[in-house]
Amino acid sequence: MLPFYLDCDTGIDDALALAYLLAAPEARLLGIGTVSGNVAAATGAVNTLDLLRLAGRPEIPVAVGAHDFQARAFDGGAPHVHGANGIGGVALPKAEAAPLAESAAEMLVRLARENAGELRVLAIGPLTNIAEALRLEPRLPELVAEITIMGGAAMVPGNISPLAEANIGNDPEAAREVLASPWNIKLVPLDVTMSNVLEEEHRLELLASDSPLARALGEMLGYYYRFYEGIFGRACSAMHDPLAAAVAVDAVALRTAPVVHVEVDAGDGPGRGQTVCDLRGVHLGYPEQPGAHCQVVLELEEDFAPHLMAALLAPVPAASVPLAPVAAGA
Repeated sequence: MLPFYLDCDTGIDDALALAYLLAAPEARLLGIGTVSGNVAAATGAVNTLDLLRLAGRPEIPVAVGAHDFQARAFDGGAPHVHGANGIGGVALPKAEAAPLAESAAEMLVRLARENAGELRVLAIGPLTNIAEALRLEPRLPELVAEITIMGGAAMVPGNISPLAEANIGNDPEAAREVLASPWNIKLVPLDVTMSNVLEEEHRLELLASDSPLARALGEMLGYYYRFYEGIFGRACSAMHDPLAAAVAVDAVALRTAPVVHVEVDAGDGPGRGQTVCDLRGVHLGYPEQPGAHCQVVLELEEDFAPHLMAALLAPVPAASVPLAPVAAGA
């Protein structure tokens, strides 16, 4: 099993990604850090702990990360997309566990040192915690086997501006620092996440499940679908974060995923937050770009929805390897 650290801003699609990772036989989730994005980092931690309790996996530790972004204050998130509580107004049973005393960045550095050369990172929120961890441990790219990032828009419009996707656009300074660092990166942008959609039939399957976690996800998707009706014209939603999770565990076949140079516009102009992907080799089948280390996932071989649904409807396995206890903070 591959050891994972998950960095998230637990809204609705983050909840889907967490459920996917818990069900994935390839992944062993060692710890979760939260960052402000869809909701405040502290709210994201509450949502994450409650979801872990509902899934029967309360032993997985959660740490609260950055509240504000590197250059700008957190602006309140996206309640119009994810609801005031981040999970579509759904009330989950409250977890008994509390977040750890260490920060998310400290957790990531610790796990990277304890699992040197093996740890995989999945970042599905703004990259503030990851940038902070890089400053705490400059050797982090050497210690981490791979980082998968849900973010950016290569050849499609952004979702918070004509060019910027939310995770990158919320903290472009952090994203620029992370994407410039010399580690193996998989970038999962809107190009592929907006072209793979969950439909109403899938939500009804979740609601009819015997699993409390699956039913809760189905309830959350009702709120999410209402937002996406204004984008797709029907009750459905994109699958941003769970698709990134599947890419991270190498569970889906990639049709088009070139390794190219990627930069982030962190200026104050209309391009702020844009991921500038060098895709000029498209007509030659994307020849090798010397020094490039970012694989940009543009297309999958097959529709992602059946794979995701199979994972969400599967029983969540119990912890197979006990995790070392860490004292919780208030």
